[in-house]
Amino acid sequence: MPTSGQVHVVGAGLAGSEVVWQLVKRGHRVILHEQKKLKKSPVHHSELFAELVCSNSLKSMEIENAEGLLKKEMELFESLILSCAYETRVPAGKALAVDRERFSECVTRRLLETGLLEVVWEEVEKPGDEGIWVIATGPTTEGKLADWIVERTGGMLSFFDAVAPIISAESINMNVCFVADRYGVGSGDYINCPMNREQYERFWEAIVSAEVIEMKDFDRKLLFERCQPIEEIARSGKDAMRYGPLRPVGIIDPRTGKEPYAVVQLRRENIEGTMYNLVGFQTRLKWNEQKRIVRMIPGLENAEILRYGVMHRNTYIQSPKVLDPFLRLKTDARIFFAGQIVGVEGYVESAMTGIYVGLNVARILEGREPVRFPEFTMSGALIKYVTTAEELKPMYANFGLLGGGKKRKETAARALTCMEEFVKNLDR
Repeated sequence: MPTSGQVHVVGAGLAGSEVVWQLVKRGHRVILHEQKKLKKSPVHHSELFAELVCSNSLKSMEIENAEGLLKKEMELFESLILSCAYETRVPAGKALAVDRERFSECVTRRLLETGLLEVVWEEVEKPGDEGIWVIATGPTTEGKLADWIVERTGGMLSFFDAVAPIISAESINMNVCFVADRYGVGSGDYINCPMNREQYERFWEAIVSAEVIEMKDFDRKLLFERCQPIEEIARSGKDAMRYGPLRPVGIIDPRTGKEPYAVVQLRRENIEGTMYNLVGFQTRLKWNEQKRIVRMIPGLENAEILRYGVMHRNTYIQSPKVLDPFLRLKTDARIFFAGQIVGVEGYVESAMTGIYVGLNVARILEGREPVRFPEFTMSGALIKYVTTAEELKPMYANFGLLGGGKKRKETAARALTCMEEFVKNLDR
């Protein structure tokens, strides 16, 4: 494929940062285009790279969990996102959660230290006519670039996603709340706010009657299943929250020796433990309603909300129709896409596509053919899904992509061995 040898990456999120890393660590220079100094989306607040806009959790570390297996595969490619996540980790039981600001600072610093990255702070309207371009602008892509993408891909699909509030640790009443992990597994990484039946029912009634922020073209059918707003969960049934984010199973209140009727869990947001995230409380409630309802939770009567929950529209392209197996436009092999915009969902999944694209762009610059991840790996199965699905829906890592019939541990071991062999043979 003829190119000028210059690589442009648009977007410094998780996927874009990983694309850049895979290139610079192989000695290739990259121009990174980022607009956040000039213009931020409703969910972005920082000018740092790899900003985490929703949860601070990158999910499970266990290999028998699909997210854990995906991480193990990515480690084989020296993933920058995972390296910085491990460096800035905060306690979260079996999950990998990070201090958001330190995580983004780590990614930004490591990329700039290479001396091979040029950052251009601008809003890109369309890819240039020369060189290789990687569009990694994420699910909040808008403006003239979005118009260009619609023109080149025949349109974009969308769904609604939401963010949970963050509160000050100092405002948590530990005379009511207690530290515990489900089934006692962990090192006491979660703060729990217990509810009895009466408290829960009052809480439920308040949520279902609360005012929400209206959104243009909002459609409940377009809510992403794994990030349902707490008010939508509540409206689906009186006990829905008790079987969802407020489930008390495996949590024992040390004051009673019993499971509470319901429980709200808080997960640490930063290394110092000064901020906590309300687990599963994504919302689009009006801010005054959020304050009122959060303060109905036992132990949070004086909660200081440091960041309110918000909802935003996520967009993605119809990858199976417009992208080839290497996430390039079928109509222009100079243009790659990476991240959630291709139809994967989740932080780690997004970063994995950045590894894939970065690896193959490097190979092209070196005069070699691009390669496909083995389809029996979690990474390869995800790439195959987003490029071949008959009806593309945003997809997390899951063992269903690897077929049934085997135990997860065996499937994970096979996938990891397969990827290890792939990496060994890359340069042969």
